[in-house]
Amino acid sequence: MRGRPIRRRTLFALVTAGAGALALPGVARAEDVRSVEVGGAPAGVAVNPVTGFAYVADPESGTVSVVDPRTAAVVAVVDVGGKPGDVAVDGKANRVYVANPPAGTVVVLDGRTHDLVSVIGAGAGASALAVDEEANRVYAASGGTGTLAVLDGVSCTLASLVPGPKPSLAGIAVDPGRKLAYCASTGTDSVEVFSIDSGRFVASVKVGARPTAVAVHAASGSVYVANSGIHHMSIVDAATRTESKTVLLRSESSALTVHQGTNTVYTNGGQNGLSRVDGATGTLTGDLPLGVNPGDVAIDQRTRTVFVTDPLHGRVSIVRDF
Repeated sequence: MRGRPIRRRTLFALVTAGAGALALPGVARAEDVRSVEVGGAPAGVAVNPVTGFAYVADPESGTVSVVDPRTAAVVAVVDVGGKPGDVAVDGKANRVYVANPPAGTVVVLDGRTHDLVSVIGAGAGASALAVDEEANRVYAASGGTGTLAVLDGVSCTLASLVPGPKPSLAGIAVDPGRKLAYCASTGTDSVEVFSIDSGRFVASVKVGARPTAVAVHAASGSVYVANSGIHHMSIVDAATRTESKTVLLRSESSALTVHQGTNTVYTNGGQNGLSRVDGATGTLTGDLPLGVNPGDVAIDQRTRTVFVTDPLHGRVSIVRDF
């Protein structure tokens, strides 16, 4: 999932070259956009596919806000302590996982009651989370040490702590069907490929500048990478383990998510809002201005509702039919 947020966004200037100018799609619209006040500086966000609730972590208050998209309201605030960052949800087990990088722990919540289930040690700096629902495993990548923690979701224990090939890992995504995990390495502009079967890193793929977030389309195996240091999104071919294409965006991108049913990617690389990319063709199909510099992005796979955090104003946008 997500990595470090970027503090400043710049707009991309179109440059005329030769006979014509490079053109980007215009402004798109959404059927409904609502804003929910959650306070603080909301960081990570994830959606529970069982309930449709969104979980929003706030490192300033040490809490996780539970947002009901049907009423556009906060229905619960869970005190998890520390400085919570990334969030991941296991829909099959109905559990919510919250990373606390300063403590090197992952907090486990019951997705039904929101009660605390456990706190798992995941290694220093564990900051980016991804869930393998098929195996009931959670992966936590460390932005401080570059280690990858493998957590057992049944026993809520640390199964293994794997040294990473790079000193720091940012976002992470898991492809359960192909038994692979992908970790963004911001310092080396690469995505590191982890084999779940062998329990080791097996490849490194060069992508754009300062990659911070990764998402996988399960059916095709395509890997999408948000590059926070350049105005494009990378697409990695899982079979060849190469960057197969880049998608020009209007701004730097630090977070993204993919709708599995349509292979549509949503990223915060828009002009003060969201960008929508056709994952099959690798083309930018629209931008949705929100008037803010978005933080993290998550999607409800059933309803295609997109959630976007606004760290500057303490809000979460709920976007439907974009």
